[in-house]
Amino acid sequence: MTSTPPDREPRFRSGHPEEGKVAAVIAWALYILSIPSANVLVLVGLVVAYAGRGSASGLPLEHLNAQIRLFWSVFWWTIACWIAIVITGLLSVIIIGIPFFILSWILWFLISVWFTVKSIFGLINLLGDRAP
Repeated sequence: MTSTPPDREPRFRSGHPEEGKVAAVIAWALYILSIPSANVLVLVGLVVAYAGRGSASGLPLEHLNAQIRLFWSVFWWTIACWIAIVITGLLSVIIIGIPFFILSWILWFLISVWFTVKSIFGLINLLGDRAP
């Protein structure tokens, strides 16, 4: 019997520190485009982050996990803002809720801006970090 040369044997686990970095960069870039895309590309970025976790290790894995945590925290804050928008929108029909309605929209916009800025900082950190 002949044995397979070492360079032709399949790898069953990740081992290179750069694995997953491309997925992390793509996910951060899609997160950054959240405002211009009306948050559609954020969902694509989330799928990329979940898919990239399987082969990632080390620092890229930490970034992918941070992206997923960021998405879910912003998701729940956005749901809370939309509930406030709907409630204050119904109250604005009675005229008393107009300031709260406007405040809810401003709060939702600020959450979107915060998400985008945090994504930019995450991408800068990922590109600036070098594996030892």
